[in-house]
Amino acid sequence: MTESKFNIAVLIDGDNAQAKLIKEIVEEVSKYGKVTIRRIYGDWTKPQMNSWKEIINQFSISPIQKFSYTTGKNSTDSSLIIDAMDILHSGSVEGFCIVSSDSDYTGLAKRIREQGLFVMGIGRKNTPIAFVNSCEIFTYSENLLVTTEPKKAVEHKQNSKAKEINKKPLAKTEVPNSFQGIDISLIDKAFDISINDDEEAYISKVGLSLRKIDPSFDTRTYGFKTLTQLFEKIDKYEVVKKEVNGLNHPLVRLK
Repeated sequence: MTESKFNIAVLIDGDNAQAKLIKEIVEEVSKYGKVTIRRIYGDWTKPQMNSWKEIINQFSISPIQKFSYTTGKNSTDSSLIIDAMDILHSGSVEGFCIVSSDSDYTGLAKRIREQGLFVMGIGRKNTPIAFVNSCEIFTYSENLLVTTEPKKAVEHKQNSKAKEINKKPLAKTEVPNSFQGIDISLIDKAFDISINDDEEAYISKVGLSLRKIDPSFDTRTYGFKTLTQLFEKIDKYEVVKKEVNGLNHPLVRLK
């Protein structure tokens, strides 16, 4: 999936996505393959599409004009779906990314998966669960927003957090407030299906298992940049560093 020949089509619902995140969206999709087709759909005669006009050329995104012929009806959805099916049958890509929070794309995501292709989604946290679970991977746009915060603001937050920790030291079993709400049983399940004969599991493999169980699982949701950092905060687990061909491949095991 990470090979350079793995081509991905990014289809953006311009009425339902955030222009300010386009750089982060492209970077996120690029983790899984090469973004070859980039299209954004919307009625470009409407003022709400103005935020896209300055950046589509910068990121080589092709605008697709769709007029709203009837009040209250969105022609963007049907146009994006028709184009997706044409691309699917052309065989020019191995995966899709649908950028929207609209549940109308649930059927499309299912159809792409049934064809054996990779499909991911990017949308807000209020995206209906049916669409989220229809994707192999679903990334919440709020997690992408974190990376756009000014450096000084991030440093201020870190310093404030450090002061709070100094006032009340955390025990090893305690975790930051942003970690609260995570379903530990989900972590346990992913670990159980990833372990080898030595009852250890590569953290990268656990990450893949987590995405299979919950396509929207993302360590950034809980305030951690990596899954390794998350495991280091869970008292029942122990992270072990292992070097393979000169590269670090961390493992995790129960204490």
